Amino acid sequence: MEESQDITVNAGDIARLASVGRAAVSNWRRRHDDFPRPVAGTTSSPLFSLPEVAAWLRRNGKPFEVSLGDLVWQRLRTSADDLRLGELVGRVGAFLLFLRREPGAWPGRGTRTADAVAAATADLPGAPIAPPDDPGLLGLVAELAAERGPLATFEFLCERYAEAHSRRLAVTRDDVADLMWRLAGRGTVLDPACGVGTLLLRAGSALGQEADATNALVSAVRLLLRGADARIVAGDSLREDGLAGRQADAVVCDPPFNERAWGYGELTGDPRWEYGLPPRGEGELAWVQHCLAHVRPGGPVAILMPPAAASRRPGRRIRANLLRAGALRAVVTLGAAGPDLWLLRRPDGGRPPSRLLLLDASEDLSVVEPAWRAHLRDPEAEPPGDGRSVRIIDLLDEEVDVSPTRRRPQQGGPDFLRDFTDALDRFRGASATLPDAPPALEVLAERQDLPATTVGELAKAGLVTILQAPARMPADEGPLPVLTAGDTAVGSAPTGGTTLDPDLVMIRPGDIVTSVLGAVRVMTRGGAALGPQLTLYRVDPERLDPDFVAGFIRSADTNRSHPGFSRLDVRRARVPVLPLADQRRYGAAFRELFALEDRVRETTALGETLIRLGFDGLVDGHLRPCDQGV
Repeated sequence: MEESQDITVNAGDIARLASVGRAAVSNWRRRHDDFPRPVAGTTSSPLFSLPEVAAWLRRNGKPFEVSLGDLVWQRLRTSADDLRLGELVGRVGAFLLFLRREPGAWPGRGTRTADAVAAATADLPGAPIAPPDDPGLLGLVAELAAERGPLATFEFLCERYAEAHSRRLAVTRDDVADLMWRLAGRGTVLDPACGVGTLLLRAGSALGQEADATNALVSAVRLLLRGADARIVAGDSLREDGLAGRQADAVVCDPPFNERAWGYGELTGDPRWEYGLPPRGEGELAWVQHCLAHVRPGGPVAILMPPAAASRRPGRRIRANLLRAGALRAVVTLGAAGPDLWLLRRPDGGRPPSRLLLLDASEDLSVVEPAWRAHLRDPEAEPPGDGRSVRIIDLLDEEVDVSPTRRRPQQGGPDFLRDFTDALDRFRGASATLPDAPPALEVLAERQDLPATTVGELAKAGLVTILQAPARMPADEGPLPVLTAGDTAVGSAPTGGTTLDPDLVMIRPGDIVTSVLGAVRVMTRGGAALGPQLTLYRVDPERLDPDFVAGFIRSADTNRSHPGFSRLDVRRARVPVLPLADQRRYGAAFRELFALEDRVRETTALGETLIRLGFDGLVDGHLRPCDQGV
């Protein structure tokens, strides 16, 4: 792809395009006098001419590739300063939405294009939205959209935008977003602090509001390109409720934390404060009540909260009122440093529940959904995992502390002895397998350069087939087993279920499966359907070894996409061109490394359990130190 003369790149861009680390680029600049000089930027963040860098890399025999996507992104980034970059991404998104809705309407020129885009995207927040006034950029975007599709093109640009502004953009973790959707996603879903739309991407019908106008535009484009029935409003939900009077079937929310200027002084008499006026320093409790005001009676709310919101004294009256009304149903700790997940239901006039689920899932998020479902079936029973079903009347004291870590179940003597001994034995057994686990690998005096291609090129040559699950595929019930993203992450057997559908992708032994979180698995068994958020790579076994390919796909995880936006860009993963016999040698080593990775993960989890039980036992009096050790 020919590089435009006016496109610039920074050191991180060079590292990505050359498939090296940033340290390598710094070494090139320091050791090679002929490395291109900066043409813009600052001393701490210099910018270089892309054509000059490309010429230098090719002249020095460095692997280098400027794809059409990279060319679009670098031209777009060169067209605006960092403060306006998001706005420009949103305007390109409007153009892509126009291409999706008006196929064949491009090419166009001048004001006619701007008018056509505005007419086709009148449902975007801030409309009319004008596309960038750069026909060359629009032409490249249209070419990329023809190659990848408008949605994939925009997701690619969003990934690059998130990487460029990783410190400014707060994006909900993929695994947490997936959990929140499984617990509360149904019907028309509202997110009143939707950011760039992460929590709404699965919704067929979505409502959202976002204080940052640029993020609201990006969120709307992402949803509309997916064909969702979506309305996104720009504005501060607490101060300027753009969806007043609207009630959704469910609400999911990841609000801003610790904001004292949330509108306390001007919202004193607001009707949303059904459970009490939130104190000035308890803005998160304003978000909780805003969510409850916008969900239908009986509808669920899943909202992320800082851990302190469960115990701070100024908020105890509101927490007590939420408990008495039966609105607060569960508090789940998702990590040692937070956040917590609050699960609520808007009261519908029925008898309020008498118990609250408190669950510590900081070690394993997979325990949340089974515990929540079990609590809904029988609130009186103790839930599975590290949680408790606590009587609400016992929480209505001077503190009204609903922190799960403060209500951890007390260990009984025989049960604790069994749990501690079992954890100790399992940890010793797992750790004993580690010393001899690494594969035999030879250290080379000099780096070995191998001729390489990419997964994308292998797919074009017909050696790799890339498959994905059908859009909006149900994976939570049905007789046919489904491999989920969670199964892929931990290497477990399929835990999902669905009904038979001719569009399902059925897994075969030897298939490579990747998840949006970067997990890579070579399947040893078939018979299950491929689940949502997973991609399958099926290789030609006569030409390619699946473990060999999987190992190099796994290596691309170091440059994976920003969480919350899209999939790992596996197509760009570089794969050496080797005879099948050599591939199998590499594949065997990769297979051992994958197995070692699983054992280390298991040993780490067992070690954390043993440490927790050790602390609990010493504190509770079930353990004491001894001279001989444990």
